[in-house]
Amino acid sequence: MMKMSSTLVETVSINYEDFNESFLTCGTCLCMYDGQEHTPKLLPCSHTVCLECLIRIVATFARDSQFRCPICRELINIPRGGVQALPPSFLVNQLLDLMASQRREVIPKCSTHANQELLFCETCDSVFCTMCTGGSHAPADQPQTQQPQQQQQQAVVSTADHTVIPFSIAIKRMSEILIYKANECTSKLNSAAEMVTAEMHRLDHNADQSFDMVNQLFQEVVSAVERRREEVLSEVKHNKDEKKKVLEEQLKLINSEKSQVDKDVQAMKHQVEVRNITKKISQLNMKLDAVNQLAEPRENSYIVFQRSNKSYDDVVSRLLKDVGQIKTSKTFPSLCRVTMETSIANLETTAKVQTIDYHGQIQEFGGDPVTAEVVNDKGDHVNAKLKDNGDGTYHVNFTPNCSGTYCLKVKIFDRPIKDCPLFFDVTEHNSPILSFGSKGVKEKGFVQPCSLTLDPRDRVFIVDTGNSRIKVLSTNLDYQTHVLNQSLEGRSVTGVCLGSSADTLITVNWRTKTVTEISMDGVTIGAFSHDDFIEPIAVAINAEGDMLVADNGVGSIMVFESCGKLKKKIGKKGSKKGDFKEMSSLCISPVNGDIIVADTRIIVFNAEGEFLRELGGAATSLLTSGRESAGGGGGGATAAAARGRYSGVAVDNEGTILAARMEKARSYIQVFNADGSLYSVIDSHGSKLKRPTGIAVSLSPSDRHAYVVDIGHDCIRKYRYK
Repeated sequence: MMKMSSTLVETVSINYEDFNESFLTCGTCLCMYDGQEHTPKLLPCSHTVCLECLIRIVATFARDSQFRCPICRELINIPRGGVQALPPSFLVNQLLDLMASQRREVIPKCSTHANQELLFCETCDSVFCTMCTGGSHAPADQPQTQQPQQQQQQAVVSTADHTVIPFSIAIKRMSEILIYKANECTSKLNSAAEMVTAEMHRLDHNADQSFDMVNQLFQEVVSAVERRREEVLSEVKHNKDEKKKVLEEQLKLINSEKSQVDKDVQAMKHQVEVRNITKKISQLNMKLDAVNQLAEPRENSYIVFQRSNKSYDDVVSRLLKDVGQIKTSKTFPSLCRVTMETSIANLETTAKVQTIDYHGQIQEFGGDPVTAEVVNDKGDHVNAKLKDNGDGTYHVNFTPNCSGTYCLKVKIFDRPIKDCPLFFDVTEHNSPILSFGSKGVKEKGFVQPCSLTLDPRDRVFIVDTGNSRIKVLSTNLDYQTHVLNQSLEGRSVTGVCLGSSADTLITVNWRTKTVTEISMDGVTIGAFSHDDFIEPIAVAINAEGDMLVADNGVGSIMVFESCGKLKKKIGKKGSKKGDFKEMSSLCISPVNGDIIVADTRIIVFNAEGEFLRELGGAATSLLTSGRESAGGGGGGATAAAARGRYSGVAVDNEGTILAARMEKARSYIQVFNADGSLYSVIDSHGSKLKRPTGIAVSLSPSDRHAYVVDIGHDCIRKYRYK
């Protein structure tokens, strides 16, 4: 038989009965120590005897306040308080406490071999007896089709690296693990109970707030009703007082006349002069006429409150239906999820939050108290806007200003949703969303595409110079049609823009030195040339309908009326600031009419042609290539930047300028803010630009996409720039 080489962990096993007999039993009466009659007492000779034995020994054998130790026979003095005053045996008491706290260990034995302790293999999770298995154990999944001797030999070999311990130790460890897991479970349940209790408290608090708001609302209604009641009652009282005042004045006048009549009658009782009596009778006849007028009240008593025919129960009920509603939610934050697109530096990123209830059902209504927070790797907060879509989804919009690792924290009811906080990486590389075209002559084919423009219907018109046509695509870069015209022949059209009414195309041909206006169907509307033309390469239309033509041969921007009459020239060739060197493109700002020219740098003139400022150039290029320079490019990168030039320029309705720049080592798109500061760089990582020759943007406020023509790859690409 092969020798068993399993790892056997050595442990110390103490017999429970032997330990009690040796350390926890009184040597005199052979009773277990306890905390009552058999309290262990420590003698000066260091022996321990129980209190009951000491009392009995002192009562029987004590002489002259002394007795002998029943173990070593040393003479012991009885303390003043008797043997009860002897100190307790602290060691024995500690052992008693220890044994009381420990479960009596049961050593499992083999049912066949009564004296053989069972072993446990931690590796294969099996219990075995070495006598039953011949010194080893077989894995549980070993087939039983071989001979016993072969099985035993293979078992020894296969279990050589297994960890084997006594089964009693394994039970103890499992009990400890069980207790640990139970405690962990209890702790989590306690935490859950605390969270639920806290949620109940918040529920009570929110309900109390709702109660207060409802009471306040209806108190306002009651106050408004009471105010109106007071107003109506006041109006009734005012009308009553007005009427009563008139009647009281009339009554006062009647009483005054009555008093006057009574006074006159009293005065005439003793009158004997007939003439005076006749005169007074005449006066009374006149007064009777006046009294008849006083007989009718000058004001009437009619005052009635006339209710409207409206049923105020219905009116008030309908009115109070609109006072508000009780909003509740079934949303379960732990099941809600957030998804987001690839995040790119300086581009707005949208994270979508979907709310879900406890049963896993997607919520269809909004209104939940959702909070969102975005933090970069430096701990700075990024401005985030939350939008409730009203359908159970929420959008978190934010714009990271640099690459790195960011953290998104979304909470509902102040509780984090699933997978939050969510850590994500922001990349600095802006790859194209869509790409269309390759070298060829068919629908998807380009040969030297050089410039492009967009119309109000968001159709993209690309000058396919080598194929002498204009290709029309949708904003999704789906092919629509080709525009053909005689002016496009000769493979020499380099510039295109929309006409003043935005329903025609204007092209410039450097070979024929002609500016042509054609319809969207390819019909020629008009054309003109000029004797000063040498190398016209780009064209644009301003708000007045004037045509601006960039001519590298002349070295200026030539401004023409719509009839083809030259109005003026803007700029000149030279080496000073604002002078042209090698123009390639121009555009007009829809914000203020500024004229923006792509040259070795971006040159900006106002609408009257006065020089304003320069953007970009070698200095800005160094900013964009700083990472490459730091990586070892050194002066080479600087030289390449200085030799670069801009090959296309466009401006959106917010004044943001986009410029395509070509350098010896690479090509890219720069995005400038309206104030001229550099906002971002589109490096087209993974799908690099080769020779971008034109760029255009949509004037739609909600569209933040740029369309770039790459003559080096014979294609057009679509990018996000904000």
